[in-house]
Amino acid sequence: MALNKLKKPENNKSKRKIGRGNGSGRGTYSGRGMKGQTARSGGKRRPGFEGGQTPLIRKMPKLKGFKNPTKVRYQVLNVHELEVFKNGADVTKEALAKKKLIRTVDKPVKILSAGELTKKLTITVENVSVAAQKKIEAAGGKIEVLGSPKTKRKEVVNKKKADAKAKNKAAKKS
Repeated sequence: MALNKLKKPENNKSKRKIGRGNGSGRGTYSGRGMKGQTARSGGKRRPGFEGGQTPLIRKMPKLKGFKNPTKVRYQVLNVHELEVFKNGADVTKEALAKKKLIRTVDKPVKILSAGELTKKLTITVENVSVAAQKKIEAAGGKIEVLGSPKTKRKEVVNKKKADAKAKNKAAKKS
């Protein structure tokens, strides 16, 4: 055992005992003060209680509306941001993520038309605005639109429903 390997002793201080006589310093009222609600057993007030004053939570307005769980939230890019790629490059979500133009490959990407594009690029993303598409094609590039993730989701759900109906019909016939 070396001096540099010594450790502090762990905290072995025992919990303060109350109600064990005045000599302990925590006798008589046991740290609860004199009479009143908080001196009694179970005399706690509920969270948010402000002594009868209208609580803050009731003064705040109620939330209106709701957050749509199926809304498609795109990662937005502008045309001028694509200038970082070399002429004739293939621009995919993976390539965009490598250049740190988008945060994640998991979310859909939409390209908007702000700025100018001078390079010929082949772009594969979920959505492109009409003006951005014109600018990319004017520069000699190509666009492959993967389509909206929401419509894909609907197609998958509809296909599952159709398959389930077909199975039910086949089961009833046999």
